[in-house]
Amino acid sequence: MKALIRNATIICSTSTYHNTRQDLFLENGIIQQIGDSLNVEADLEISQNNLHVSIGWMDIFAHFCEPGLEHRETLESGARAAAAGGFTHVMIVPDTRPVIDTKSQLHFIIEKSKQLPVSILPIGACTKNTDGKELSEMYDLHQCGAVAFSNGYKGLQDPGITLKTLQYLKAIHGTLIQVPVNQAIQPQALMNEGIVSTQLGLPGKPAIAEELMVHRDIELAAYTDSRLHITGISTARSLELIRQAKEKGISVTCSVTPYHLLFSDDDLKNYDTNLKVDPPLRTKEDVAALQQGLKDGIIDCVASHHLPQQPDDKECEFEYAKNGMISLQNVFGVMSAFLPLEELISMLTIAPRKIFHINSPEITIGAAASLTMFVPEETYIFDQSMIRSLSSNSPFIEKEMKGKIIGTFHHNMLTMATHE
Repeated sequence: MKALIRNATIICSTSTYHNTRQDLFLENGIIQQIGDSLNVEADLEISQNNLHVSIGWMDIFAHFCEPGLEHRETLESGARAAAAGGFTHVMIVPDTRPVIDTKSQLHFIIEKSKQLPVSILPIGACTKNTDGKELSEMYDLHQCGAVAFSNGYKGLQDPGITLKTLQYLKAIHGTLIQVPVNQAIQPQALMNEGIVSTQLGLPGKPAIAEELMVHRDIELAAYTDSRLHITGISTARSLELIRQAKEKGISVTCSVTPYHLLFSDDDLKNYDTNLKVDPPLRTKEDVAALQQGLKDGIIDCVASHHLPQQPDDKECEFEYAKNGMISLQNVFGVMSAFLPLEELISMLTIAPRKIFHINSPEITIGAAASLTMFVPEETYIFDQSMIRSLSSNSPFIEKEMKGKIIGTFHHNMLTMATHE
């Protein structure tokens, strides 16, 4: 396929074309020409007012549910949602049935993903069946293509197993991804513990449950001199602990979800089950601290925590609803409110690849085309018809978004993200 992208502002700090307006001619998945007013024949021409192009965006923590939970999401539908959100690379969690804890499961994901418009990068389970009791064959998973290791949304609860995992990963230069959730403290909690939980009469999870996990894992990372990434942080104190750890030279990085930057426990007063997540939405003060941490560079990147759920598990009483929301299509629309464009694009492109030692695409002649096209200032209302996931558990429906995704080009496939 021959494609011509007309008059696009290139946002890519590693490219000599950074912050210039150019035409890009793509043929057979390769950037063949970059220049002004190119005179070439193309099968498809893409032109849009204020069009911008960057290297393809990357998400580091999403659930595509396959195998075993295909009624919620499949690799194909997850890839569609990711591309519609501007992503060309997505790291997926091992929380499937069966769990991604063997070479055969990892191989299944990798092979099935080759024909998709998004590179799906599997995170290997660090314990068998993610039960947190016995280490998986991490070396084999690493050799087979696991880009990182995690116990998924449950997080590693046992400090002894966490220590062994970090020690093992140091030997293979791997990274442990931890969700800071302490399941032993208030296991029946439905939201953040605070004034709002008292007003609503719902059992709450105190902030210290998260902060103890963050502190523990940082200390273990320091002891083992291994690499730790904490994702889904939600409290001001967690952020401060990570800041202090970085100042000490500990190999810890962190990411925040778009919804922890936007919503607080105040937004649960109408019992919206789409806002039931774990870690839970915290106070307005915590939200403000996370927003500031993003601007200050303490937070390294954003993670969607895209977690599809079927309607029966969301259209029910708050007590019985499952945690999670779909979010891949709304990351850019949320994040654009908090960061200047160049910083945001760097956080979506360079930063996550640097953390997990993944080669970045390039915008240069002769490079394989892995591109995201977008209009940063355009606003639109996100409605139900735009959802590309199999599930629709989204609190962003009918919300105004800033930053329109035009499409992606990856694996020699053009995927348009229409918002009409």
